Amino acid sequence: MHSIPAIPIEYLLLVGSILVLLSIIIAKVSDSLGLPMLLLFIAIGMLAGSEGIGGIYFDNARAAQSIGIVALIFILFAGGFDTKWSSVRPVVWQAVGLSTLGVFLTALSVGIFTSYLFGFSPLEGFLLGSVVSSTDAAAVFAVLRSRNISLKGNIRSLLELESGSNDPMAVFLTIGAIQLITANRTSPLGIVTQFILQMGIGVMFGLMTGHVMVLALNRLKIWFEGIYPVMVLAFVAFTYGAATLTGGSGFLAVYVAGLVAGNSEFVQKKSLLRFFDGFAWLSQIGMFLTLGLLVFPSQVMAVMGIGLLVSVFLMFVARPLGVFLTLSFSRNGWRDKAFVSWVGLRGAVPIVLAIFPLIAGLPGARMLFNLVFFIVLTSALLQGWSVPIVARLLKVDAPLEPKQRHPIEFAPTEGINADLVDFIVPYDSTVVGRSIVELGLPQDTLVVLIGRDDEYIVPSGGTILREGDTLLVLASAESLPEVRATLQNVKPHHMT
Repeated sequence: MHSIPAIPIEYLLLVGSILVLLSIIIAKVSDSLGLPMLLLFIAIGMLAGSEGIGGIYFDNARAAQSIGIVALIFILFAGGFDTKWSSVRPVVWQAVGLSTLGVFLTALSVGIFTSYLFGFSPLEGFLLGSVVSSTDAAAVFAVLRSRNISLKGNIRSLLELESGSNDPMAVFLTIGAIQLITANRTSPLGIVTQFILQMGIGVMFGLMTGHVMVLALNRLKIWFEGIYPVMVLAFVAFTYGAATLTGGSGFLAVYVAGLVAGNSEFVQKKSLLRFFDGFAWLSQIGMFLTLGLLVFPSQVMAVMGIGLLVSVFLMFVARPLGVFLTLSFSRNGWRDKAFVSWVGLRGAVPIVLAIFPLIAGLPGARMLFNLVFFIVLTSALLQGWSVPIVARLLKVDAPLEPKQRHPIEFAPTEGINADLVDFIVPYDSTVVGRSIVELGLPQDTLVVLIGRDDEYIVPSGGTILREGDTLLVLASAESLPEVRATLQNVKPHHMT
């Protein structure tokens, strides 16, 4: 394994910035064509590599692993930070099942398939299955959120929660398989005990640091707004490091911490959401470019035959088997399960995990890495672009609801017990045709703005409300239930 030669920092900054800017520019084109951005970023890295037009030689697996882990930390935190607990709460147990039992069943079935068909040893086959067993949070978030896909029921919440929480299981299975292969005196029972301990410590650290972070953000009066993102970045790094060093799952810890913080109220929350959204994209681009640089296309071509068969088995047998068995007792219909099975996108996580055997020095580790890389490319090509089409074929898509954007924002700060909430006036509401002053809203409530027919109106007390109006109301937490009951109260319908 070669080390990175001494390169001037100016050169690294120039080349790195060009690659990132090129990725962003081409991403706009690829999005309009329906191509997954994951595939684009990796392709640019491969083109810039030693066998591409860029000629950049990079063969440092440990450096690539470190970059991948750091990027995944912030991608997972941003995913949890942007997840609403109210939307995922109904599917928590289904997601937990897919993140544990579903991942294990996928790994086991791929292991049996490869050991039976290609002559891998059972442990080598299970190692390959473990590496490709989890869906990738970065890929799933990117596809669902950038392609404007609207889904029925709780399918979207289930997919996002599963993809954000199943990486720890894949990491655990991969490390456990490596330990068994290297005869590291680890028994299957010891691995199960270790798994329970890792998950428990990870959840505990995530809950603890998430609450401490929210408390610190609200209590510390920092005059410089730019310090808040720095503070949260430090909390995220601390969460991963502390959880991992104490024997827990650092990936699970940062995701839980993001989930706790994202569903709490604290100062600068909206600006932090925007910051971490952009930071997560930067992490994805940097990670995919690095992994693209690490691979040698000529070596990947050599495993195309095996890779294609494993990819087809993974997409059409292993993943559906894990999903349908895990969700067999849920209320989800077969269409929902089939769609969840198809959105089993593989991305950067399997590639990062495929570096672990390289660093451990296992025989055939380079071939396994190339095989995993090809599987990820196949998943991005066949599954990534086809998600909207499959949603329509399975009839699980829903009419797209445009995200409401308002010309003003309100960020709760210390000492202000109020929030800006939007209400849509139903067509049969009792307030239709009445003026604002006639509504009798609480004294600490103010109708700030009215959205009507793609226009915004600054209201007065005499403004008459119409059906379909969107009212931006500034109200205290105590008054919100009364405001909601008043604005959304509907006329009684008489039976004839």
